[in-house]
Amino acid sequence: MAFTVERIRAEVADLLGEDPADIPPDENLVDWGLDSVRLMVLAERWRADGAEVSFPQLAERPAVAAWAELLGAS
Repeated sequence: MAFTVERIRAEVADLLGEDPADIPPDENLVDWGLDSVRLMVLAERWRADGAEVSFPQLAERPAVAAWAELLGAS
């Protein structure tokens, strides 16, 4: 499955119990309640889908836009 900004936003929103449209692309997701456990879930899920991404990479810049760049999202 291809990585898109919409997919990343939707998966983050699902973990946080938010509407995807409410998740800003450049805002720090830790401020939205994203914790290390949820971050590990995302890293594992995305690795299972073929992404070469690690927990530290995601934790370094916890924002949808940063992750889209990291994942080569279209």
